[in-house]
Amino acid sequence: STIFGSVGLAMEVPSEHLLDAVTGVSGSGPAYVYQFIEALSDGGVRCGLARNVATELAAQTVMGAAKMVLETGKHPGELKDAVTSPGGTTIAGVEALEQGGLRATTISAVKASTRRSMQLGGVSEEDIKSKYNL
Repeated sequence: STIFGSVGLAMEVPSEHLLDAVTGVSGSGPAYVYQFIEALSDGGVRCGLARNVATELAAQTVMGAAKMVLETGKHPGELKDAVTSPGGTTIAGVEALEQGGLRATTISAVKASTRRSMQLGGVSEEDIKSKYNL
């Protein structure tokens, strides 16, 4: 943990097989976040912002939101609700994200990465399906 802690957060998981899930969330997660930042920036450009402005705003927004989750200890859904006014701009955007399948697609990405990590680690397809339901 000393070695890993020097380059980031080191956490213990209760079972070794969960390291594949850690890969699915944390190992592959930066690519998912980069895609989200890029998409958020693309949306800003589509609405008239210059690319550099849209990308800076998107990256700062993701960094600030992540910081709030870590510093407050509140569930992300609670924080989302705190910035979402009834009938407002944010809930309109949240609805569009839900209609587009952001949540389900993100869960599928984590499952696919976890599954692939298991395959690369030599876990049989039978075990992946029967033991881990992936």
